[in-house]
Amino acid sequence: MIDTHAHLHDVAFDRDRDDVLARARAVGVETIVTVGCDIDDSRRAMTLADEAGLAWTLGIHPHEAKAAPEALADAFDELLSTASPRPLAIGETGLDFFYNHSPQDAQVRALSAQLDYARVHDLPLIFHQRDAFATFVDVLRNHKFAGLRGIVHCFTGSPSEARLLTGEFGFFLGIGGIVTFKNADMLREAVRAVGVDHLVLETDCPYLAPLPRRGTRNEPAFLEYTVDRLSEILVCDRVELLATTSRNARELLAL
Repeated sequence: MIDTHAHLHDVAFDRDRDDVLARARAVGVETIVTVGCDIDDSRRAMTLADEAGLAWTLGIHPHEAKAAPEALADAFDELLSTASPRPLAIGETGLDFFYNHSPQDAQVRALSAQLDYARVHDLPLIFHQRDAFATFVDVLRNHKFAGLRGIVHCFTGSPSEARLLTGEFGFFLGIGGIVTFKNADMLREAVRAVGVDHLVLETDCPYLAPLPRRGTRNEPAFLEYTVDRLSEILVCDRVELLATTSRNARELLAL
């Protein structure tokens, strides 16, 4: 199993991170990507990746777009000048018009700058999109370039949105614990609409723990509950599901 989206550098894991990693290994989680949400957060992700043998990403979350460096590429370059290991992707970046913790124009600017940076450095992207689908697609179309690739993390949209993102852009959809929730029928329909060839696995830990762990701190070991539910939804052998989603993640992220 590959957890393509975690936040293991979060303070929620400071007291027992080694135990969390041991539990993940015990259930077969072979790779964990810990995802940066601003410059300082990305630096913490980088440090943990180096110490614990994880992968990491560099990005500005839409919630943090209001405080993004004006010269974002220069700030990214500075961090990358000392980076070890190198980041696998740019993100988490995108748009969140549900909370609007940052003004929408600031979110669009930060997303556009990160699209440009990913193009220059030939890196995939990890996208966050909530209640901003039309604008998100417009920005992608306006910045479309050969080789654009990425994951729409924590996908919860409709079948038609899933088809557009996987069909027009060739993105993978990051599927986590929400697919196990009782009220997630539309997401389950979207998963069936595109099939396992367009999916990767994630936890988004410490958030969004799957059933039967909902309401607790999420962690990579809980990925097995999402896998079990996806196998049921897709009427797919568990071994085949793991092989395909792992292959998708490895090819996209150059693991």
